[in-house]
Amino acid sequence: MSNEIDLELAARFAANRTSRRRFIGGGAAAAAAVAIGGSFLAACSSDNKSATGTSSSTQAGPATGTLRISNWPLYMADGFVAAFQKSSGLTVDYKEDFNDNEQWFAKVKEPLSRKQDIGADLAVPTQFMAARIHRLGWLNEISDAGVPNRKNLRKDLLDSQIDPGRKFTAPYMTGMVGLAYNKAATKRDIKTIDDLWDPAFKGRVSLLSDTQDGLGMIMQSQGSSIEKPTTEGVQKAVNLVKEQKEKGQIRRFTGNDYADDLASGNIAVAQAYSGDVVQLQADNPDLQFVIPESGGDWFIDTQVIPYTTQNQKAAEAWINYVYDRPNYAKLIAFTQYVPVLSDMADELNKINPKLASNPLINPPQASLDKLKSWAELTDEQTQEFNTLYAAVTGG
Repeated sequence: MSNEIDLELAARFAANRTSRRRFIGGGAAAAAAVAIGGSFLAACSSDNKSATGTSSSTQAGPATGTLRISNWPLYMADGFVAAFQKSSGLTVDYKEDFNDNEQWFAKVKEPLSRKQDIGADLAVPTQFMAARIHRLGWLNEISDAGVPNRKNLRKDLLDSQIDPGRKFTAPYMTGMVGLAYNKAATKRDIKTIDDLWDPAFKGRVSLLSDTQDGLGMIMQSQGSSIEKPTTEGVQKAVNLVKEQKEKGQIRRFTGNDYADDLASGNIAVAQAYSGDVVQLQADNPDLQFVIPESGGDWFIDTQVIPYTTQNQKAAEAWINYVYDRPNYAKLIAFTQYVPVLSDMADELNKINPKLASNPLINPPQASLDKLKSWAELTDEQTQEFNTLYAAVTGG
């Protein structure tokens, strides 16, 4: 791809992110899916606890043959797959057939429970789904020998509560969840969650329908932890949202389909994803993104190797290639998300200095310090929290 961002492709990618982020974890539909998935997990987890994956260390020699990858649409830089094939000598069967987490789980859970091939050696679920599959024993360990570039990961991602050392989940992209505002509409800067409830913005505030993304920053503003979430903390945040909804403060609950309303000023302040705002700012410099003073949160998409893989070595070779900083910079130039690798400024500068200087792509430490990640939730917690929030969002 060229060094400059292809704005048409970026717009296409942003449109696709809308449907993807809308589904993850939020609303009644997701709560229903979790309820179905949860009953299935309860039934089969005891049968699969002994199903441990095999490390690539059991396979002699370099990776050969074909690597099958299942990824989200428009989540790959032009020429990246071809460059990997040339570098590795492997053949890649790359499919953009991962459209949302729950649908993917519904498709693969039966064959995985029987340890049957799912047609992919590597897939890219969001972290909460990767954690669910790991609990079932359906992921292979990612070996140190196969992915020496794992050392390039950001320390906060390596130190994950969900997967310490990232032995089973390899982060692919991350994004910040915070507040976006139209300064032409607010007439002032937005800094805190309390700013959402300013009567001046009545009917012009939108919250995310995703349970974790919608409630995470509100919980933190109330002194509740998302790293050790409790029903009480979730309920307290839900109660505040309910109160503000009944007052007419909240216009609607959204995925990331807030873009047009935010740009027009129909929405003055929105809970938002950093990657979306990067795109929106290109057309409207009045749009700003801020992490609330009390904190925001991350969303994380991960690369995983199912224990039914037919080419563990090749999957590890792919992850290692992605984790090479010059290679990964090409992915960031396309997606415009926050890198999962540390110290990316130099490589981003080589492609386009605007990437490295953009605080929504290369956040300063002060921003990183305010971002937390949700703890791994049990299926029961996920269902409970989603149900509590869906009762307010109505979705």
